[in-house]
Amino acid sequence: MNHSDRGGATLTRLGRAVRTAGGPARPAEPQHREEHRQANWLRDVILGGQDGLVNILGIILGVIAGGGSNAVLLAAGFAAAITESISMGAVGYTSAVAERDYYQAEQAREAAEIDATPEAERQEIRDIYATKGFTGDLLERVVVTITANRETWLAMMMDEELHLQPVQTPDIMRSAVVITIATLIGHLIPLLPFVWLPRTPALITAIVLSALVLFGVGVYSSVTLVGDWRKNGLKMVAIGLGAAAAGFLIGRLFHTAGA
Repeated sequence: MNHSDRGGATLTRLGRAVRTAGGPARPAEPQHREEHRQANWLRDVILGGQDGLVNILGIILGVIAGGGSNAVLLAAGFAAAITESISMGAVGYTSAVAERDYYQAEQAREAAEIDATPEAERQEIRDIYATKGFTGDLLERVVVTITANRETWLAMMMDEELHLQPVQTPDIMRSAVVITIATLIGHLIPLLPFVWLPRTPALITAIVLSALVLFGVGVYSSVTLVGDWRKNGLKMVAIGLGAAAAGFLIGRLFHTAGA
């Protein structure tokens, strides 16, 4: 088993522990954390953008099916764009805060267990790395190295036992801002054609733009993460337009009931 950092790649906590057990370790940049943050950024963009686009397209179709005027459509659309963008950003903020608070609560509980029952917690470290294939003297050296520093020990338990990662305050604010902006942009994509075009061309343009954006999001997520870009793109279009069609059906029902 090779625990060295080839080509300047980042050492994991496990790698650093092994390097420390065998000698001084070189500092390394946490590149894998940057990759996680990039994935979270993509998640926030998709969450906000797709929600905003599908929501406003559903409102547009509902207003048109219900016989509403362009003035009603634009008023409802821009009101929804502003209020939901703020709401989605707030939801992103509060959910990230809740995630941070949960981490801190679990961290405090784990720290108390280390203080109260250090031998039991040390055995947990031993069991964790035994399942990874460490045995004999190397396993004991890893355990001793990790448990020699309380902060390292605690961080290792949070990561390896509970599989939790800390949430930083700047990340919370970034997530809220990204979701807010992405939601607003998602709202404006199908709505703006109605500002400049007559209703029928505007509706066609809005649906086409929405389908293209949804397909592009599916393609980009496949290229960036994993999956077939055609399948994911079409799936995103089907989900988005299918959800928006519900607005048309509801508007049609109200229009028929009022006729």
